[in-house]
Amino acid sequence: MIKHLKMTNVGPAAKMELEFGKRLNLLTGDNGLGKSFLLDIAWWALTRRWPAEINQKLTAGKKALPAAEGRAKISFSFSGKSKEESYESSYLRKEQAWTGRPGRPANPGLVLYAMSDGSFAVWDPDRNYWRTQGGLDVQDRVPAYVFSPMEVWDGLPGQGSTWLCNGLIRDWAGWQKEKGRPFSQLKSVLKVLSPSTKETLEPGDLTRISLDDVRDMPTIRMPYRQDVAVVHASSGMRRIMALAYFLVWAWEEHKQAAKQIGEPATKQITFLIDEIESHLHPSWQRSIVPALLSVMEKLTRNAEVQLITATHSPLIMASVEPVFDSQKDAWFDLDLTKDKVTLAKRQFVRQGEVSRWLMSEAFDLGSARSLPAENLLRQAAEILSEKVIDHERAKELDAQLRGLLGDTDPFWIRWRYVGEKQGWLK
Repeated sequence: MIKHLKMTNVGPAAKMELEFGKRLNLLTGDNGLGKSFLLDIAWWALTRRWPAEINQKLTAGKKALPAAEGRAKISFSFSGKSKEESYESSYLRKEQAWTGRPGRPANPGLVLYAMSDGSFAVWDPDRNYWRTQGGLDVQDRVPAYVFSPMEVWDGLPGQGSTWLCNGLIRDWAGWQKEKGRPFSQLKSVLKVLSPSTKETLEPGDLTRISLDDVRDMPTIRMPYRQDVAVVHASSGMRRIMALAYFLVWAWEEHKQAAKQIGEPATKQITFLIDEIESHLHPSWQRSIVPALLSVMEKLTRNAEVQLITATHSPLIMASVEPVFDSQKDAWFDLDLTKDKVTLAKRQFVRQGEVSRWLMSEAFDLGSARSLPAENLLRQAAEILSEKVIDHERAKELDAQLRGLLGDTDPFWIRWRYVGEKQGWLK
């Protein structure tokens, strides 16, 4: 689990530094300020490989590069298998690479990364870590499992005719036929990740989708009681199904690998998720983070789980109000201040409703209304602050506001009171 991260002369700011919470960490900020960059750096700090370096099909997860001339450094610390580890890496411009520590690296536990485009990555301490051969440390294993969006569904090929992962379609179908623990886990995870008890994600019967595709195709049972092939489900449902499969596959395979090599299962899991609300309806957005925390507890009760997620959604921020604990959770916000990117650890203050989050430090909007309405309300506020109000201008604004604001908007209370008192509203 990652504890500390500091970057100098790399990324959108001259310096960035984070002290992570041990359970839940939220990253907010406008597009292009560095949320995905921070998640990529966190993955690299724990695994020492960039996702796109392992799988060149990825369009995200590229190697971080220095922002300008001068020495670029990344410092980090995390809880290793037996002790806390810390390290500082510098960028070597001639080699176009970040320095590494010689020999066997530290073991951070299981590391999972769900990227915003549907790509996934897994670093497993029992399948991707160095092994000992003839008294020497050797890294000849796959450095991590990195899936393009297509490979999540169709499988991740290995060398020759081997497969590193069968993919969601084949594994789900196989688990369903076997009716064993993985399918039971998958059903349980899908249920927890569902937006409500009325809209529960439930596997339907296996089917075939064409004469040319001989695979048994999993289906999802829709609220209107029809079974829909998983590849034909909505983008939001596919996102949730992929997350559910990804979690079950990674944990089940880790336990199998640990048993095979005679080691106990890991006690630490770090889960990175970019744009956690991607493709999700508001009903899903306000339940997904608490659900994921609950899912991880269901999968394993013996491991500490750290969740780090980037979000653009006020519903996500509102959804964590009942569960946020300042002793073990943290919120980091990226802002553009005088043409410079700044990163701040914010105090998490409960806003009480979603619209107030839009106007908080997380999103910095002037109001929760439309932009034209916000501009008109600003003009109206200026008029109300004047000692002598121009009645014609007030009437003109009143007509425009009636075309933009709802009848029950709280603004009308003051506007009508002043208008009736001064005579330009009757």
